[in-house]
Amino acid sequence: MTQEFASDVLISGAGAAGLTLAIDLARRGISFRLIEKLGAPFHGSRGKGIQPRTQEIFEDLGILDRLAATGGPYPRQREHRPDGSFVDSDMVTAAAPTPAEPYLTPLMVPQFLTEGVMRERLRELGHQVEYGCELIGITQDGDGVTARLSHHGREATIRVRYLVGADGGRSLVRHALDTGFPGKTLGVRAVVADLELTGLERDAWHRFHDGSMERQVALCPLAGTKLFQLQAPVPLEGDVDLSAEGLSKMVAERTGRDDIGIHSVVWASAYSMNARLADRYRVGRVFLVGDAAHIHPPTGGQGLNTSVQDSYNLGWKLAAVIAGAPAPLLDSYEDERRPIAADMLGLSAKLLEAGKRGEMRRGREVQQLDLGYPCSALALERPERHGGLLAGDRAPDARLRGAAGQARRLFQLFQGPHWTLLGHDVDRDLVPARRGLHIHGTGPRGDLRDDAGELQKNYSLDAGDWVLVRPDGYVGAIVASRELHTLESYLRSVGLT
Repeated sequence: MTQEFASDVLISGAGAAGLTLAIDLARRGISFRLIEKLGAPFHGSRGKGIQPRTQEIFEDLGILDRLAATGGPYPRQREHRPDGSFVDSDMVTAAAPTPAEPYLTPLMVPQFLTEGVMRERLRELGHQVEYGCELIGITQDGDGVTARLSHHGREATIRVRYLVGADGGRSLVRHALDTGFPGKTLGVRAVVADLELTGLERDAWHRFHDGSMERQVALCPLAGTKLFQLQAPVPLEGDVDLSAEGLSKMVAERTGRDDIGIHSVVWASAYSMNARLADRYRVGRVFLVGDAAHIHPPTGGQGLNTSVQDSYNLGWKLAAVIAGAPAPLLDSYEDERRPIAADMLGLSAKLLEAGKRGEMRRGREVQQLDLGYPCSALALERPERHGGLLAGDRAPDARLRGAAGQARRLFQLFQGPHWTLLGHDVDRDLVPARRGLHIHGTGPRGDLRDDAGELQKNYSLDAGDWVLVRPDGYVGAIVASRELHTLESYLRSVGLT
């Protein structure tokens, strides 16, 4: 008997993770609902850094330029000394972009502005968030998920093929799945607040008493706004006055200055830092993404970025299976993303300890450009490669020229919901065209010219080699022409028949 589904996918939670998944599904033509129990968008800057790898994702989703125009670069760090002097330094290790890595510095965009741009993109694709709609219960079987919703006091039940919990650290979805969330409390409690203030220049991230957990306070101008973000450790127990008066007193005591005036508090929170990782990212037809799957200290600016990348990994796989790809493709989501989160928790905890000592610096390890899936079941090499670009690696960018003479970038060719197959000095007719796969050739017989040698430098291809790039910008397969039968099997396994 044919079942009636209200939508293919229900996404619970409309933060950055939920919005990323919604945008990706929308551009793939997958039906979904995106619900959020809050009555209106979140208006705080809990996360503000967009790392280089996430910038590449946002370029693919069509919003990077808007975000860059909305926010701006990180300011220099200004460490104020007790005698009134200060020293400026770069918190972020400076590096010039390269053809392979076009974005190498983080972008500062307060979370509420980032999500605003994402909602705008979602509306362009014909969808919007359903606010004030709360998931209150789920059951599932082998064919689908039954979800109970409460919307403005009225309950309803809907049937969907898949459910994705993007509902934060206190995830109802994770609790309903009875999935463990082991980890530890890190012994640090902190205040974060968005403020209107006077008395500080906006050209620096002001830090006072770095290395002292009793007196440390940081005040960072939030790009794209007139606000500053306050960050400060506070005692593990006791109430914290989060009013303008209370935070003014804290700032005066910790800075020793009476010229910094806090005029209003737009948003504030006192929270204890934890590092936790869900035992499972998937139970049947239900998945966890973002903070529902992992929480950690904010050090290193990894949280929003890891959450976005969870959804970017899951979106194309859900769409492929809904369209008829073999169901085991969905197993690769947890296999690929959970180890990434485990490593990220360790990095964030390490940076937290450095921050306690006043040694906070952010290098390449936070950019997420070196993350990949070399051990994934979706990584194929025939023959096996030793060195250079490998299956599972992030696919580098490169500047090329089209056969008609115009400039091209690989990232422009990758952009969109399709797979991309690059053949170097190959016979194009060896791989038949099919829906969802864009094929390009380089070399004398191809539609692309590698005049500057950037593709060859970054991909290290021999004549007759083929590189298959996944919809999420990672190398799925590298095969020689004599091994094309293995590529055909791979294409069938991901639904490209």
